[in-house]
Amino acid sequence: MPDYWKINKELVKRVASNARLKLSEEEIEKFTKQLSDILSAFKEIDKVDTTKIKASFHPQKIKNVFREDKAMKFEWKPLANTKHKEEKYFKGPRIV
Repeated sequence: MPDYWKINKELVKRVASNARLKLSEEEIEKFTKQLSDILSAFKEIDKVDTTKIKASFHPQKIKNVFREDKAMKFEWKPLANTKHKEEKYFKGPRIV
């Protein structure tokens, strides 16, 4: 493994500096170990043989969940629920 892949105190300090974090020496030691453990876990995953496995970019099957758009006749009767109407108009109080 190349040296630039190794997690050491200098790398943790540089990342903390880029993130504008002030870390104590204790935190630097802690994060160095944690990041090394994470990197070694990914190395274990890299050992798995995936040559015969088809790539999967989504955990679930992508499908269209919308229904087919069908034109339907729409009848709107805005005066159906009112008693204040006259022919096809709303009837209101007389003005003047």
